[in-house]
This record gives sequence, C-alpha cells and structure tokens, in this order.
Amino acid sequence: MTKAAPPKEAPDKGERREADGARGRQAASPLVLTMLLLLVVVAQGPIRRGLAAPAMESWMTVFVAVVVQALPFLVLGVLLSAAIAVFVPPSFFARALPKRPALAVPAAGVAGAVLPGCECASVPVAGALVRRGVTPAAALAFLLSAPAINPIVLTATAVAFPREPRMVLARFVASLLVACAMGWLWHRLGRTDWLRPPARPSAEGLGKGAAFWASVRHDVMHAGGFLVVGAMVAATLKAMVPAAWLRAAADGPVMSVLVLAVLAVLLSICSEADAFVAASLSQFSLTARLAFLVVGPMIDLKLFAMQTATFGRGFALRFAPATFALAVVVAALTGAVLL
Repeated sequence: MTKAAPPKEAPDKGERREADGARGRQAASPLVLTMLLLLVVVAQGPIRRGLAAPAMESWMTVFVAVVVQALPFLVLGVLLSAAIAVFVPPSFFARALPKRPALAVPAAGVAGAVLPGCECASVPVAGALVRRGVTPAAALAFLLSAPAINPIVLTATAVAFPREPRMVLARFVASLLVACAMGWLWHRLGRTDWLRPPARPSAEGLGKGAAFWASVRHDVMHAGGFLVVGAMVAATLKAMVPAAWLRAAADGPVMSVLVLAVLAVLLSICSEADAFVAASLSQFSLTARLAFLVVGPMIDLKLFAMQTATFGRGFALRFAPATFALAVVVAALTGAVLL
C-alpha cells in the first residue's frame, strides 16, 4: 500500500502579503515610468522655460562645477582605497605608524601632505585605513589634513595669493593644527559605538584583481551617490543666497569670519579650487578668507554626506560640528598671529 504524499504547507499570511506586494510593485513600475514620461512630454514647454531661467542656470552651473571638480578626485580616492584594501597587508600600517595613538595622530596628519587629492579622495582612503586596523584617531587626522596641506592645494594657494605668501603658511599651520587636535580629541572622548566600521563587500574566493575592481565599483556607487546629493544641496543654497548679504557681512571682523566659514560649508568647493574663490572675495579680510580655506576641506555638504555614508550618521553628526567649531577658532587665532 503506497503512502499518500504529505500535503504541501500553505504559505502563511505574511509570505502571501510579501508576494502580493512584490507582484504589485513589478506591475506598477512600468506604469509609473510611463506616466512620468507622458508628464515630461506634456509639460516640456514649462520645463524648458524653467531650465532657461537665470536662477536655474546658476543652479546648473554650480552643480556641474562641484561634481566635475570632485569626481576625478573621488575616483582617485576610490582607487587608492581599493589598492590599500586589497594589496597592502595590515602589518604595514602597524609598522609605519607609532604604536601610541597620541604619536600616531600627528604622524598621520603630516602623512596627509603626500596625497595629491581633495576631501573626496581622503574619505574613502581614511575608511580603508580604519578597515586595516589603523586607530580611528590617526585615520581621522589623515582625513582632515590630506585635502588641506597636500602640495597641489598649497601650490594653488600660492598662485591665488601671489602678494600674500603668508597665506600658504597660515593655511598649512591652521589645517594641521585642527587635524591633529581633532584626532587627539577623538582619541580621548570618542566612543567605539559612535563610529560605524566602513562596509566592504565580501571578496572571498576572488583573486586580487577581481577583489580590487569589486571594491572600486562598490565605493564609486556608494560615495558617488552621496556626492551628487551634496552637490545638489550646495547648488540650491548657492542660488538662493543674495550677493548683497556678503557685502554687508564683510564689515564686521567676527561676523566676516563666521560668514565665510558657513559659506565654505555651503559652497562645497573642491580644495584644489577654493583658494581662487577665496582670493576673489576681496571685500573680506585675510583672516576671514583663511577661515574659508581651513573649514572648506574639512567639513562641507558633500563631505558631510560622504562621511555619513562611510562612517555612519551618528559619527558625522558629532564629528562635523566639532570640526567646524575648532576650525573656525584655530583659523581666527592663526590669522591674528600670522596675517
């Protein structure tokens, strides 16, 4: 006598709802896309007039400029990050940096001078350093110093301020002081649960070449999306700030420093180009423009977004305001002494 086959278990209600939801989303996606395309076709006249408006043209100019300036250095940082993650053994960093975090912080800060990139390159590289076991305090000092004191940035500053060679020295000193101070501050007060370890796709079973390109694809998609979001916000704010506000703010010594520090955050200009923007703001004092040059490479909208993507929102919400406040104070004091 043959046994009857056991009855199939009926899917529970949760599974049925999930399957129905998936089918509904699959059916709705083409419909939504079709409706959007029809809306664009019908409203192409108003859309064309809106894109031709002066404010929109200004928005597009700033957005494209930020992305075009930052993207090559983002790619450079991604390539360096992938190379560190795949080809550099963890023991290298243990040998290269001092054992004590208090000494590793200034060593990493000075090491930032050798990376010819901007803040978009320093974030993924700092993430790779943390993944490789470098103390977070030293990696964060590198993150802040690399885009501000590397040779390309200092050369651009010298070219932008040909009659003020002291600006190069002031930028180097103030930026290095802020980077080291933030590294030491994190070492003393930072908590492990505030910093999320940077994610990395699994490379098990892959050769070094395949693992390298998998890492590159992951970081480009991850950090590049946040770069675009930051550029969009920066362009929106740039188009909305009236130029008359800047002229009024330049009259007060304290207010001018704060205004240019905030402006550096909002404009999100690549550190290789920010010296030329600062030089054009001739209505402001040298100290105020120094604050612009010190704050911008350390915390701006796109950098905040990339730090959030790499280390987590909890880290960025604590690290960014502290960095901004310290950078403003150090820039003001350095300007008072050297400028």
